[in-house]
Amino acid sequence: MSEPLSLGLDLSTQQLKSLLINERAVVVYDLAVGYDRDLPQYGTTNGAIYGPAAGHVTSPVAMWVQALDLILQRMKDAGVDFSRIRAVSGAGQQHGSVYWSTTAEDSLASLDPSKTLLSQLVPNAFSIHSSPIWQDSSTTRECRNLEDIIGGPQALADLTGSRAYERFTGAQIKKIRTERPDEYVKTARISLVSSFLPSLFLGSIAPIEVSDASGMNLMDIAHCRWDERLLRACGGTELKAKIGPEPVLGGTVLGKVSSWWVKRWGFHPDCLVTSFTGDNPATMVALSTPGDAVLSLGTSTTLLLAIPPSDTPPARFTTSHLLAHPTTAGAHIAMLCYKNGSLAREKVRNEYASGDWARFNELVAARTPGNEGYWGLYFPLPEIIPPNVIGNFYFKSEDGLTAPTPVEKLPDRAHPRAIVESQLLSIRARVAAILQQDTPHLRRLVLTGGASTNPIIRQLFADLFGIPVYVPEDTSEAAATGGALLARYAWRRSNGGFGGTFEEMRAGDADRMKLVAQPDKEITKVYDRLVEAYTLCEDFVVKACDKA
Repeated sequence: MSEPLSLGLDLSTQQLKSLLINERAVVVYDLAVGYDRDLPQYGTTNGAIYGPAAGHVTSPVAMWVQALDLILQRMKDAGVDFSRIRAVSGAGQQHGSVYWSTTAEDSLASLDPSKTLLSQLVPNAFSIHSSPIWQDSSTTRECRNLEDIIGGPQALADLTGSRAYERFTGAQIKKIRTERPDEYVKTARISLVSSFLPSLFLGSIAPIEVSDASGMNLMDIAHCRWDERLLRACGGTELKAKIGPEPVLGGTVLGKVSSWWVKRWGFHPDCLVTSFTGDNPATMVALSTPGDAVLSLGTSTTLLLAIPPSDTPPARFTTSHLLAHPTTAGAHIAMLCYKNGSLAREKVRNEYASGDWARFNELVAARTPGNEGYWGLYFPLPEIIPPNVIGNFYFKSEDGLTAPTPVEKLPDRAHPRAIVESQLLSIRARVAAILQQDTPHLRRLVLTGGASTNPIIRQLFADLFGIPVYVPEDTSEAAATGGALLARYAWRRSNGGFGGTFEEMRAGDADRMKLVAQPDKEITKVYDRLVEAYTLCEDFVVKACDKA
């Protein structure tokens, strides 16, 4: 019962997750607070508040603070001995930003252990109380302006790893500075969601982690340092002070927990606080070994591929992202991110399968690969890939292979398979470009997130990519697991028991992966021939939205 534990937290879009692992990396506690369910007073839908302006999506900072208070109480009620926790790390939803007031540092440093975080921080510690999050798409003007300043989308992608995206933090800061100058002036520091959480543990504002900094359009991806031109373009000369020191690697020891954690909850006074990373990089370090592709099927759909250090810089793509690797200097993560993931699938399920996943799966399984020539592309929210498309678009191909032509509607029974196939084919069409880089040959696909439990979706991925599909055996909370592993790594290094890299530590852990689907090579050949037809459908959608 005295074995040290490592704590991983994941502040995601819809919930805050808490996960504890022991020295063998086995999960011993796994708890969550769902925002809509457990904190309904904030009025969120799937953890977010939409509007009032088009494309405007935020989450209340107070809700996140109260969620941490609540999950700590649930951990205590579950019997967690906080004194056994020797290190804490975690993950946050990428791109979201938190704006600290000029009194925030004093508030963090003088927390009263007889009071909650919520009661002490929310009145005065934040200059902006609704944080823009990754679903926000209201900064198109700021994005185009930023690209113009740097020399165009490709020039910005070459510098930062991504062209300007509406959800990226730089554009969000730029909009706030322009439209809400009083609040911007009252902002002393700006955190990402991933650096906001460790700040609460430290009692002082934490630096931003290098992989999550890659999702801001503010960091030079080649040198992992803030770029002066980008800082000035987004936040003026004052942004350098507001954004804080240069980014640090994931799992970097930042200090020890503040006395509030020791006195209120019984944390060990030597408990280490390490840098948190983004939810996608955390998922990568939790699940990936060389030759793996990691696909997160949560609110968004995200594909992650590791690119090892190389003398040749990896090419940048305007339809994907390049992130600094959280634990390996010089390495990168190629990422494809789609806003219309599970929410789009749920919308189709509700409309065409009576809101029932079992019926949805029956309708998918009843159709042959290629959906008898029916195609459907579904974008209820403005999409990231392809950029800024919105709406539903339907097509029909007479033989399933030749160029599809637009149609007004599909048979009701065709929609469930159409959305799954179109989402998968979009990923498949782009993976080839990423794999031209110096990446290991793909040997398996690791699924995580809510839809990773769906057997029909698992089999479709295996067939479409032509490789076996695996899921983690002990937890579906990959981002929180990645955070706990980063905490464990910091603890082992700091106590003299381990001198290797994070990857070497992981190589000594058991591979807790379960094979859930093997590809049917004949079906894979069918999908090989459908990639081009899908691309034609997507090209039509992009042109239609550009004209609109």
